[in-house]
Parts: sequence; C-alpha cells; structure tokens
Amino acid sequence: MSSPSFGLSRYDAACTLASHEMSYPDQAEIEHLGLTVTNEVLDVFLNTALEDHLPIIMEGLIGGLHSAILRIQREADRSHDDMRRLIRDFDGSEIKDVELQDATRSFNRGEAAVMIMEVMRDAANENYTAQTGEVWTPWRGSAKNHATTYAQIEVKEALRAKDRREQGLADPGTEVVVFRGAPKANRVNDANRIYDALNWALSQFPNMQLATTGNLGAEQLALKWARDKKIKTILSKANFDKFKGAAPFKANDDLLLLDPVLVLTLECTLEPVTEEEHRPFGPAANIGQKAREKGIRTMQVTPKK
Repeated sequence: MSSPSFGLSRYDAACTLASHEMSYPDQAEIEHLGLTVTNEVLDVFLNTALEDHLPIIMEGLIGGLHSAILRIQREADRSHDDMRRLIRDFDGSEIKDVELQDATRSFNRGEAAVMIMEVMRDAANENYTAQTGEVWTPWRGSAKNHATTYAQIEVKEALRAKDRREQGLADPGTEVVVFRGAPKANRVNDANRIYDALNWALSQFPNMQLATTGNLGAEQLALKWARDKKIKTILSKANFDKFKGAAPFKANDDLLLLDPVLVLTLECTLEPVTEEEHRPFGPAANIGQKAREKGIRTMQVTPKK
C-alpha cells in the first residue's frame, strides 16, 4: 500500500486513503485501548483463584480481536477482487466508473480497519507478554501486520512462498533460523542463553526469520525475543488431531522443508532439578538429528562457560 501523502506513517496513510466522512482514531488512542483492555482483565484475574485459567481467558480475548481482523480482511479481499474484475472489464461507462469507485473505497476502508485492529491486538498482546511472560499466537490464520515490521505466518504459507521463489515468481526470501526447545526450559538461565543464541543468529543472518512450533517453555521465550526484536516468525504448530503422537515430528519435517540456514536446539532446561528434567526433549533432539543428516548447520544452546 503506498502512502497518499509524503511523510505520513503507514497508519495515518491508510486512514487518509480510506477518506471516510468521519475521522479515524489516532494510533496512540488505539494502542492505549489495547493496553487498557488487558490491564483491566489482568488486574481482576491475577492473584485470584482464576489465575490458572488466565492463559485461556487472554487467548480468548486477544484471539477475539484477531478473529475480527480476519473477518474484516475477508471483506476487504472481496472488494479487492471486485476492483480487479471492474478494472479488467472497464468500458468507460459512468456506471462502471461508479462501481469501481465504490469497490475501491470499500477496499481502502477495510484495509484501514484491519490496520487499526492489528494495532489494538498487538498492543494487547505485548502488554500481556510484558506482565506475564506468555506470548499469544493465533490458532488459526496468521498475525500479519500492515503497521509494523513484525509478522507471524503459518508454515504452509511460508512453504507456498518458498515454492513461488523457486519458480522465479517472487523476490528472494530471507534466511530461516529454526528453533526447537524443551517445554521445561523456561527458567532465567534458559531465557538468557536462548536470547544469547538468537542474538548471535541475528548477527550472522541480519534478515533472518525465526521458525518454531510455538510450544510451551523455550519456544515461547524465543517468540517473545522475536516480538521484541520485530523479527518475522513462522509457526509450524503440532496438529495432534490429525497426526496424534507423531504431530511434533511432522511439525519438525515441515520446518526443515523451509531450508533453514541454521537449526538451534535446547533439549532440556539448563537448570534441571528433577530426573525428568535431565532427559532430552524428544522433538528437539529429533530435529537436530534430522538437520545434521541433511547437512544443515545445527547448534545446541548450552550453559555459559
């Protein structure tokens, strides 16, 4: 989307392009709204008997905003299809001209609404992460942003884009760094070393995208790092309904199809307490082994020496 006026932010440009007879809220107002909504919910539920259910409650809250974005986007996409059809069949008549203007206006207003809701969703998510350390990820669809550089897409979309690049139909893609880690690797030392490893990877691959399954523990920490750094992420979620116990390993296979330049793994917490925590996390060990067999550079996150 191109800006209709030099110097406008992408948010303001989208609102200006929408040219609605009523004004749009400022970006700062929408960000404040996202913060306020999550603050109210967290203030009520934290340190109460419902605290254990807070991740589900917040998933429903932020996921509801995301669902609204997807619905508005579908409406905008239909208007975009109408625009393409009307441009293709344009005969110069006044009727067709009015129809094209209406479709264009509808598309621009839909895009502005999507951007506004994305700002609210992301402000709510960032506040949730800041206060609890948890990272919300969409169960369906992708968290793509018009207003910021951060985006989160599903592995199927990334693979389709990869196919298009290989066919010469798109610009070269960025380098993918895969990270798989143990759910129990969620302690302070784990976080510090995961961030060290990812910061090092970013120094080696400045245009990197982070690919992971979004599993609990270590991978949630990696997603938080990506959000803080505005790094685009690719999610390959385990589909247990379809693949049962093999789901984490099928997710690994999809990640490796992205042709990563590096696979990082953390097979168990760096601060193990119980015997179980000493045992390697199978899916992390699995992807490391498969990556080495394919000749992909593989590194394990280790304690600081």
